[in-house]
Amino acid sequence: MSASRTRAFLEQHGLAAHRDRGQTFLHDERVAERLVELAGVGADEAVIEIGTGLGMLTRVLAARARHVETIEIDAGLVRALGGASGSGPRGASGSGPGSAAGLPANVRLRHADALDVDLSALLREIGAPARVVANLPYSVATPLLRRFLDLGTGVRGIAVMVQRELAARIRARPGSADYGSLAVLHAWAMSQGEAIDLPASCFHPAPKVTSTFLCMSPRDPALAPAELRSLEGVVRAGFAHRRKTLINSLARAADIQASRTAVALREIGLDARVRAEQLDPGQWLVLARRLLGNRSETA
Repeated sequence: MSASRTRAFLEQHGLAAHRDRGQTFLHDERVAERLVELAGVGADEAVIEIGTGLGMLTRVLAARARHVETIEIDAGLVRALGGASGSGPRGASGSGPGSAAGLPANVRLRHADALDVDLSALLREIGAPARVVANLPYSVATPLLRRFLDLGTGVRGIAVMVQRELAARIRARPGSADYGSLAVLHAWAMSQGEAIDLPASCFHPAPKVTSTFLCMSPRDPALAPAELRSLEGVVRAGFAHRRKTLINSLARAADIQASRTAVALREIGLDARVRAEQLDPGQWLVLARRLLGNRSETA
């Protein structure tokens, strides 16, 4: 589907991209096929797709996967695609762009806000093995990415389209300007795979930023979601005041006594004047566990 056909389809149904939601629609089928290949989707797998859009990526996913559970918040798009389907995992939806027969029979379209969906429960419903593949709306990309970390080894992989700047923050190395809590959390939970940039011309409307398709797979064994959340508080506090030493940042943002942090840093061989961006994810894990009273140093 070309950009002109995408525009015509939206006009036909009285729709327009919502800038406040960061909506941009992939319209190049060849690009969609490449992305699904990079995501590693197999014939035995189920896929959770967030952001159905006009169904371009959905259809390519359906051609490869056992089942696709696709979630769309925009009521207008859901109506244009034929409405939400039946209750079973293989319920079909109605007609959509480029296909008189509608979305494939192994697709179920859900009208919902992905932030309100219990993704763990959905994974249990559609069955393993499963993957998450999504062209994430820019406005909710960061909170959704954080929720994906709690899925752990419940998924084989996560492949998402995000702004290039956000991808850089996820993949950042210690000491770089982009390195922060997002990079540390993803390093604890995910192994990074391929990442490719896509030009604005692949989307309608063309965004003013470059998009990156980012592939990741969960580390095994994974941190339990409860531990990840508790450790996350320490890391976010450590990066809250980047210009200050780590000791001072933790004292101000998390009320952790400077003397406790100083002892913990000394025990793991780090200088008391160290700043948050100087610790690699492994050092952060040991430090956070010590500060929380768990002296286990295994990931």
